[in-house]
Amino acid sequence: MARGARMSAGARSPRAIAVGAICATRIYRVEQVPPLPAKVLANRLVEVVDGMALSAACAFARLGGHAAIWARCGDDEPGRAARAALHAEGLDVTGLRALPGTASSQATVIVDARGERLVVPFHDPAVDASAQWLPLAALADADMLLCDVRWPEGAEVAMRAARAAGVPSMLDGEIAAPGVLERLVPLATHAVFSDAGLLAFMGGASVEQALLALARTHPGHVGATCGAAGYAWVEGGAVRRVGAPAVEVIDTLAAGDVFHGAFALALAESQPVEAAARFACHAASLKCTRFGGRLGCPTRAEVEASLP
Repeated sequence: MARGARMSAGARSPRAIAVGAICATRIYRVEQVPPLPAKVLANRLVEVVDGMALSAACAFARLGGHAAIWARCGDDEPGRAARAALHAEGLDVTGLRALPGTASSQATVIVDARGERLVVPFHDPAVDASAQWLPLAALADADMLLCDVRWPEGAEVAMRAARAAGVPSMLDGEIAAPGVLERLVPLATHAVFSDAGLLAFMGGASVEQALLALARTHPGHVGATCGAAGYAWVEGGAVRRVGAPAVEVIDTLAAGDVFHGAFALALAESQPVEAAARFACHAASLKCTRFGGRLGCPTRAEVEASLP
């Protein structure tokens, strides 16, 4: 499908399933984060339900797809509020499981005037990590599985099932606990890292060296988001790149997640990798011009208008 092309009349929208952690997050904007001890006044505040795979799913949906979330939350008021908020945004939340006796994850994020952030999450250690309850039969109707590293048990079960069903899976290769990426990366058809996550996993002096080393052992797509430098991936034994447009950065929170959602959507529409990566870079860059984490994800029309 050519860049910017829509699904043909009567065709269904691409469908994604996202597996990962979710969190009720309060995002504060301050001019700068001073050294401790200190007190600083925020000039903006938003509340959002987020998470890596979840935010990618929200971007997938806002840009024209349909997305479902498979995740766990507490059987508490924050969990019920999260379910209602995600349902109101058009996500399928039938795979959001409330676990009795546990607390939903919560986080505070402080974003400074440069768009950089400090993230302070809390995850209840009593939450059951089991993934045997996942409704795996629903993968038969999916075009892409989106997974993050914050619930590795769920990601592993889902990606194994996706492989058996012939459904592509995209892993958000972020910095993770020891052994997690070693378990999950081989299962993904698309291993899409942050540059920091890639270097932590593979080592090496550069993103290019790390990508080429990974591509020698991984048969699928391997790539890395590189912030203002855009996206790099391996194709035909060489590293290719598309750049990101120059923007005034207000908030980088969830920019990588928006990239994943946009990239997955474009690939599900059969866009070539280069066009899909360019589309996703523009979506992520536009998000960075807006405060509020994933709430700053642009619309499809806004992304297409920004493309050359």
